[in-house]
Amino acid sequence: MMCLVARTGRHLQRYDGGCRQVVGCIPYRYRRKGNQNMELEVLAISAQKGNGMQFPKGGWEIDESMEQAALRETIEEAGVVGSIESKLGKWLYKSKRQDSVHEGYMFSLLVKKQLENWPEKNIRNRRWMSVAEAKEVCPYTWMKEALDVLVSRQNLNPRQKGEERH
Repeated sequence: MMCLVARTGRHLQRYDGGCRQVVGCIPYRYRRKGNQNMELEVLAISAQKGNGMQFPKGGWEIDESMEQAALRETIEEAGVVGSIESKLGKWLYKSKRQDSVHEGYMFSLLVKKQLENWPEKNIRNRRWMSVAEAKEVCPYTWMKEALDVLVSRQNLNPRQKGEERH
């Protein structure tokens, strides 16, 4: 049994020149579509406040690596575990709550396990969807750009597609 406790507060948050640094993942998997084709699906979560769906992300804290923070946020918010494959990039974006700029880093995460219980289960919904649907429901341009990077890399490196066949 896995015991998960979410971190709270911002006293350990990283900042660079006044920009809060956040990290996250685009969780993905391949699902069989028809007899032979495998379709890329991504996992999106409901926003805490407001409408739309997004990818899990949150503050990068001073006592963890970027990858550790991305994995932690993904477990806390989306309840999935997997392996980080690569950094998708770095984006600057304006915070919706404050009039400040954040520095966001996103990673691709191949999902290995979906948890029944996770820290934010009662405040977030999660849903597997196609790339096209994720682009429709996600309000953040920078996350859509990260998704484009993930898709372009999967098209260049389709090795995972064959691993899902059972």
